[in-house]
Amino acid sequence: MDETDYIIVGAGSAGCVLAERLSANGRHKVTVLEAGGTDRRFYVHLPLGYGKLFYDPAVNWMYQTEPDPGLNGNRDHWPRGKLLGGSSSINAMVYIRGQRQDYEDWGSTNPGWGWEECLSAYKAMEHTEAGADDWRGQGGPLFVSANKSGLHPLVAHFVAACGQAGLAENPDFNGPAQEGAGNYQMTIKGGRRNSAARAFLRPAMRRANVRVITRAMATRVLVENGRAVGVEYLQGGVTRTLRARAEVILSGGAINSPQLLQLSGIGPGALLQALGIRVVQDNANVGDHLSDHQGLNYTWSMNVPTYNDELRPWWGKLRAGMQYFLTGGGPLAKSINHAGGFFRTRPELERPNMQLYFQAFSTLIPRNGERPLLTPDPWSGMSIGLSNCRPTSRGHLRLRTASPTDHPVITANAFSTDHDVQEMLDAVKFLRQIAAQPALARLIKEELRPGPEVATDDALIDDFRSRSGTVYHPSCTCRMGADASSSVVDARLRVHGIDGLRVVDASAFPNIIAGNTNAPAMLMGWKGAEAILTDAR
Repeated sequence: MDETDYIIVGAGSAGCVLAERLSANGRHKVTVLEAGGTDRRFYVHLPLGYGKLFYDPAVNWMYQTEPDPGLNGNRDHWPRGKLLGGSSSINAMVYIRGQRQDYEDWGSTNPGWGWEECLSAYKAMEHTEAGADDWRGQGGPLFVSANKSGLHPLVAHFVAACGQAGLAENPDFNGPAQEGAGNYQMTIKGGRRNSAARAFLRPAMRRANVRVITRAMATRVLVENGRAVGVEYLQGGVTRTLRARAEVILSGGAINSPQLLQLSGIGPGALLQALGIRVVQDNANVGDHLSDHQGLNYTWSMNVPTYNDELRPWWGKLRAGMQYFLTGGGPLAKSINHAGGFFRTRPELERPNMQLYFQAFSTLIPRNGERPLLTPDPWSGMSIGLSNCRPTSRGHLRLRTASPTDHPVITANAFSTDHDVQEMLDAVKFLRQIAAQPALARLIKEELRPGPEVATDDALIDDFRSRSGTVYHPSCTCRMGADASSSVVDARLRVHGIDGLRVVDASAFPNIIAGNTNAPAMLMGWKGAEAILTDAR
């Protein structure tokens, strides 16, 4: 029987951190099961290459939601990473921790997860290019780019326009306050994507006590006498078993972790019985409380050149490619979201409730099978996007069948509350306010999408229901809490009612973070490892 000390299911943002931290002392044998394959792919490491991965089933689970009334009946495409590094290997690389109040909310009911504890962990985890201070760390394994050079000239105009609209410049969204407009920090190092696999897992794989098994899809957690003792997984058409002497840790993310729990008999009892799955632990919260950020872009044609002019023609692609290979710089060396910001839709709000994304770029003309970041529109285009920070709409995830290879039923319930609809309506109006400011207005030719004819509240709501979609931050489906009546794991990320089993990833967020979720997912791995190692003493 194949045995190890710790089994980590999923080599995503949290799983990579866990593997590094749990193996560092050399005393524990750690085995990582990853359903996907290697991250050694050109478009994974090329920062702007993530558009090529958006619809690539070789590296992407390619999930779809159920038709969503809140999105005018549309199904939403949910790309999730299926390779070493997980979604950190296919995301847009923006590094945002979230708001201080997010962690104060977490810590109010989950000991050890307050702001000071999480800030300390972030500072230990990071090596920030901007330098250490009261808010930022240096010396950790995760390099975070300050993104200060090589920005498109339109970024300065965007930041100035935000200031003219009442949103002041913010030099560090991960500093004392989040509100404002400015450059985004990135998980990019030396012109290459700095995924969780590159920062954490690859160094750990050099240790003799770390084993990574790829193309290994976990199908069931083995539970004996109330304790998780191993995992069954499918590899090359053969079902194999791996036993854990210490613990089984699920790090599959907000979709795969609740799916695997349900396949293992841990979840809503009536659903599991109906599918012929033996109920090991009845917990209706497994797959519930699904939270996600919804977003969309407004797009303008411009009187000045944008990245469309550089990346659309063949000679522009050639020049950008040569610049990248010769210098490690240029447009291919960054995410398309050079800048952004956080704002309040109403002045009486205590903290920002909306996030901005600025792109000197547009892709209104789609290309089959990809998000055409490397083939933009044949005109000078600019986009400003936004997403809600703390939506109140909640969805859920349920097994479709008892087969682990069938995608689960994902019900997003986007814009299912009046609160979310009203704040998005207020937010899209602010996008137009930014574009109307002198710093940008003189450079804009016309609004292309949704277009100036979309002007009434009803028309604006119909437009964002038709065009909005996930910004790829699903979370909270195995959320942390004091007991099984409203949660799946406790504050030490242990599954309620099952010994030796934890969930350590974004699914364990008690509430969704205000901002991009890759940094908090890595935080889960860092602090989860601390809890595991402490409990093992």
